[in-house]
Amino acid sequence: MDNWVLFGAKILKKQTQSESQVSATQVKVRVTHVLLSAYDALSYTGAAKVKYPKTIGRVAIGVVTDTGENCYGVNKGSRVYLNAVRPCGKCYACKSGNKGECTSPLVAGSDFDGFLRDFVVCDYSEVTVLPDSVDDMLALCIENVALAENIYDRLNLSTGSRVAIIGAGFLGSVLAQIALYHKLVPIVIDNYTQNIERLRNSGIFYTFAADDNLKANIEEATSGSMCDAAIYTSNCKLPLSVPASVLARKKDMVLGGFCTVNFALDTSPLFEKNLRIYSVSDGYGYTETAVNMLVHGAVDVSHFQKEILKEFNPEALLSDLAEKATQDSKMTVLKLIL
Repeated sequence: MDNWVLFGAKILKKQTQSESQVSATQVKVRVTHVLLSAYDALSYTGAAKVKYPKTIGRVAIGVVTDTGENCYGVNKGSRVYLNAVRPCGKCYACKSGNKGECTSPLVAGSDFDGFLRDFVVCDYSEVTVLPDSVDDMLALCIENVALAENIYDRLNLSTGSRVAIIGAGFLGSVLAQIALYHKLVPIVIDNYTQNIERLRNSGIFYTFAADDNLKANIEEATSGSMCDAAIYTSNCKLPLSVPASVLARKKDMVLGGFCTVNFALDTSPLFEKNLRIYSVSDGYGYTETAVNMLVHGAVDVSHFQKEILKEFNPEALLSDLAEKATQDSKMTVLKLIL
């Protein structure tokens, strides 16, 4: 049984995974698909913090092969999503029995072992049973949808609000689709032509390049009012001046994404426009909401190029993804069961 372990920046080794038995409240999951993400790539290169050694792989689904006697709602043979973020179990909220309000959630591949391995044994509460209507590719979008829902819940925008999304990669596309689901008006900004064309073809009307005409384009699209909120996707390399430049006064600017990236932020526009700024880095507490939204067609992945690999070299794939994370909207999926 294989297990890909990261021992340091760019030090990834395949090890033999030992056999594990389940306790009364645990399940054993045979991992079937792992979605490689920018988070995994930056963890591999050392750009994102990882508590070594750690099995890599933040997003995965699988099939339950064994259950303890006290597992409820999860049965042998169930297709499940392996929750990418878990409660810490140590903060006051967790110890008070309110894990949904955990103040320090743990992330797969960084704080606990990720899922690029053949089997995972975990508590039954750490998996989510998938409806038949949510296929494997949609299921691999759950963490992105949960992150998007976390962001929009924080923004609390009214119907018809205009939200700028800076970066039209995989996360940016999900953010735009969730905005439409909430009856908001997404305005996507990106300098990669292929991303803009893909979004236009998927029904996103307002898409602009971050060039000298951006402000004029935003003014025309918003009848001079500018945007009500802006979301800067964390693996986007556009200047951080972009979201501030398209916002109206006293609005919200969100740094959203899974990756911990160092930013050089000019604070003068924040003061000039009295902007509020905060970050959202996970979808903790929104997994079930994300599944429900996928059931109701909130996200369409048909326009994404998909690369499903049965044979793969994770090191080469992660190195390539780290270089292309800003413009690549392809879903690279590792299929572990042949």
